[in-house]
Amino acid sequence: MKSIVEIKKQLQAASVDELPEFIAAYQGDERTGVQRLVETAGKKIAALEKEKQRIERLRFYEEKYGDYKLICGIDEAGRGPLAGPVVAGAVILPKDCRILYINDSKQLSEKKREELYGVILEQAVSCAVGYATPERIDEINILQATYEAMREAVGKLDPRPDILLNDAVTIPAVAIPQIPIIKGDAKSISIGAASIIAKVTRDRLMVEYDKVFPEYGFADNKGYGSAAHIAALKKYGPSPIHRRSFIKNFGV
Repeated sequence: MKSIVEIKKQLQAASVDELPEFIAAYQGDERTGVQRLVETAGKKIAALEKEKQRIERLRFYEEKYGDYKLICGIDEAGRGPLAGPVVAGAVILPKDCRILYINDSKQLSEKKREELYGVILEQAVSCAVGYATPERIDEINILQATYEAMREAVGKLDPRPDILLNDAVTIPAVAIPQIPIIKGDAKSISIGAASIIAKVTRDRLMVEYDKVFPEYGFADNKGYGSAAHIAALKKYGPSPIHRRSFIKNFGV
């Protein structure tokens, strides 16, 4: 008879597909510790099923506009920070795409975003990002700069999408049909994927900027106005990647 420690290791090594077999093998074992492991396996199966159901709900707009062959999700990252660019993501997923755990990037841990970033790039029909620099943000304002970044991302896609599902906005000067969806990154699998691509791309860029301008803690704050960031801004003044239109109220 296997020890509880051995059975626990078996559970830890088991894939989700192997869990029913695990439960069948040990549900007759009357040891309390084993029954707890069987219960854990059952909870994992239930959680997976719940996630699959959530992903089906997340495909609502993709199903609604399913007559369009290539559906593209659009989202941005970095509208609010004091420093760095705004980055737009554009993602065309396969029609039958069901990548688990896609969500609004803000609802995911950094580790999960990084994992999903690779999966999305691997499975996407096409994926692209667009940027607007801090200088451009100051020149034309953050909303117009965001639109520019989105147009750039869409323009890089190959093949060209047939319809755009956008997080909340309608992008000017784009001939492709658009559907603005409020809080779309939590309602559409395509927009959720785009939010992850944009967020991971921008976060990685800010980590690189941190190596050039270490005083501001960009690796941690990603350019957002944390107390430490604002204190550094007042002490050292603005860096070349600070948005002058965003920091003018800080007296620097």
